[in-house]
Amino acid sequence: MSQIQSYSSPAQVKSALGDQQYIAGDEIATTVYLSQQLGKPLLTEGPAGVGKTELAKAIAAATGRRLIRLQCYEGLDETKALYEWEYAKQMLYTQLLRDKLQETLADSSSLAEAADRLADEEDVFFSMRFLLQRPLLQAILSEHPTVLLIDEIDRADAEFEAFLLEVLSDFQVSVPELGTLAAVHRPLVLLTSNNTRELSEALKRRCLYLFIGYPNVDQELAVVRLKVPELNPKLARQAVELVQKLREMDLRKSPSISETLDWAKSLVALNAKQLDAVTLENTMSVLLKHESDLHKVQRRLQITSGGISVEEDDLSQFRWRD
Repeated sequence: MSQIQSYSSPAQVKSALGDQQYIAGDEIATTVYLSQQLGKPLLTEGPAGVGKTELAKAIAAATGRRLIRLQCYEGLDETKALYEWEYAKQMLYTQLLRDKLQETLADSSSLAEAADRLADEEDVFFSMRFLLQRPLLQAILSEHPTVLLIDEIDRADAEFEAFLLEVLSDFQVSVPELGTLAAVHRPLVLLTSNNTRELSEALKRRCLYLFIGYPNVDQELAVVRLKVPELNPKLARQAVELVQKLREMDLRKSPSISETLDWAKSLVALNAKQLDAVTLENTMSVLLKHESDLHKVQRRLQITSGGISVEEDDLSQFRWRD
């Protein structure tokens, strides 16, 4: 396990995230720093694919903490998020220890006495060896400091959100058979939301809030150059400018940063020299994931013959219909 890091200023956080190839602005660095200093969960909201989950991964790597991820979904409940008993394992041990149990109960004079003796042995079967730890309990009981990522909390039910408030308030959980289990190390908690539903005010009050939106041209270009350095710089700018233009359209799903990176890697793989009509036609599905969006862009985007040469710095040869 690497040494656990703690940072004394937002500037240090920004630098540490940069070392993990995560380009963080001042707002992100400051909010992450304050979350660490105040010991409060950090709720990050924004469109899918803008780097919310990657932020959690970068924080874990930068601080030397283990990342534990709880992926939320509709119907998620306590047994999948916190813990459950391994009943199959308990039954197997019961079969293997049958002779010992019979010996223990053999000289009981009544059913009540046998039941009492059996109750005295139940701690054997309801102990940590039979407790199946789910992500929340793993984060609480981990012997090493962790980053707990609760991903896409907006996809879970409101009932689960309410349950989560109780766990995150004290970072301890009561297991009837074992008592109260408190956190060995208080985890750094990051929740993400894609805004598919409104989260409760109770949850928001307990968290620091950070909205991560789509980056501007220069920010996105910096990410592309960092992640896909082999792409021609001028072609990289043209690609980013086109993505920015697509986001201005009323699409079912706008291309995210991750899709911009996929497109940049695709251009490298195809050894593309310019954004011509053929290249766009063959690769636009890397950016757009719905047929209606593809048709909408094809209707609005007109390409003159010859496309864009790599010597040009703008998208002047692309005409957009109003």
